[in-house]
Amino acid sequence: MIRSSFATLLLGAALLSPAGAQTADPSVSPATGPAATSPATTPAPSSAPLQAPVARDAQPGSTANPTAAPPSNMPTTASPTGAPTTGAGSLGGIQSTNIFEVKPDASADPGYAEQNNAQRGRVQPGNNAPIWREVNSGKPGYSSLPHSQAPEAGILIQKFTQYPGSMFTTAGEAWRQTRNNWLIPYGGALMLIVLVAILLFYFAKGPIKVHGKPTGRLIERFTYFERACHWVNAIAFCILAISGIVMAFGKFFALPILGGQIFGPITWVLKTIHNFVGPAFVVSLIVMFFAFVRDNFPDKSDWLWIRKGGGLFNGEHVPAGRFNAGEKLVFWGGVLFLGIFVTLSGLFLDHLLPVGEYTRGNMQIAHMVHAVATILMMCMIMGHIYLGTFGMNGAYRAMKTGYVDETWAREHHEIWYDDIKAGKIPAQRTPDPSVAKTPTRPARA
Repeated sequence: MIRSSFATLLLGAALLSPAGAQTADPSVSPATGPAATSPATTPAPSSAPLQAPVARDAQPGSTANPTAAPPSNMPTTASPTGAPTTGAGSLGGIQSTNIFEVKPDASADPGYAEQNNAQRGRVQPGNNAPIWREVNSGKPGYSSLPHSQAPEAGILIQKFTQYPGSMFTTAGEAWRQTRNNWLIPYGGALMLIVLVAILLFYFAKGPIKVHGKPTGRLIERFTYFERACHWVNAIAFCILAISGIVMAFGKFFALPILGGQIFGPITWVLKTIHNFVGPAFVVSLIVMFFAFVRDNFPDKSDWLWIRKGGGLFNGEHVPAGRFNAGEKLVFWGGVLFLGIFVTLSGLFLDHLLPVGEYTRGNMQIAHMVHAVATILMMCMIMGHIYLGTFGMNGAYRAMKTGYVDETWAREHHEIWYDDIKAGKIPAQRTPDPSVAKTPTRPARA
């Protein structure tokens, strides 16, 4: 009914327009105009009755009088041959367009929803809903590529789904909504909160100092192998963290300053480095786990350290083993638990896992898991980096040289220091190459 009314409006507009009311006579000179036209060249109105057009929105059962006179507002025009025509005749071109061929009641057909695109085009020209509905269904179409190489080659648009924080829409759009509306703003806010908290703590408390005087007697805290594992992992982590932050948040703080011509290539380089450094980080993380797992098992002293907050806020001395409860939390929570999600999702995004199909849906899930795990890991490691550098005097030296003074060991890890003094743990685990061994002559027989 809407299309019929629209067609009627077009017909009425054409009849009332000056172009439809008057046509040019080839015999009339443009210079003389209509007033100079002689009566002989003006066709006389025909006395033959005109057939009125049948209304398109007439109800079934109604009839139109074929001999009825045309409406009074329908002008009579002259054709080039001199035969009078009505304004409706000037709409012959419009009547052949698709808008007059559309059947407004086609949707009432019982098989309307099952029509293919060709069938729909016969009743509603230009309506391509069937083909796009099939494209949006997620059903694979034909593709000459093998499934092992391109499992989604025949799927143009992913099927509808809903990820955490997204609407029920196509999977690609749902992933975009989750990333842009949740992961980026809330993940970035969490990292800023942790960074601000660390800065406030530093300016309020300052670095943790050693109260006693150094004795000059050193204890080996980390062997060369342990330090090598830690530094390889730390360097890889920093590269991945910086490149990941630029890729995720760079458009907010780097793009406005550098511009697209510089920011684009830099991001591409960082992304490439990120993909190659990732596997090295995974290997170093596994090696470091086995290197330090022995001294990171929980014991009864950890609960006391947790209840007193390690003495960070009140300065109270809390005894601890070689690693305190805070370091163990970073080890089990960051290195092991979050490390599993970070490494598996990262290797999957790099297409390095031999299991699973690398479809868009699986890649989207892997990306969301990777983003959440890495943001939490970076927040946890930021506190670890702070205490291991300028947040605690002597901590960086321990990881750089491997040695700490007895006073430092007694004030920060008293239980570990007592075990060394009791002989349970050697103070020097790595043989000192500077001490020359006196060669012994084998006894004569």
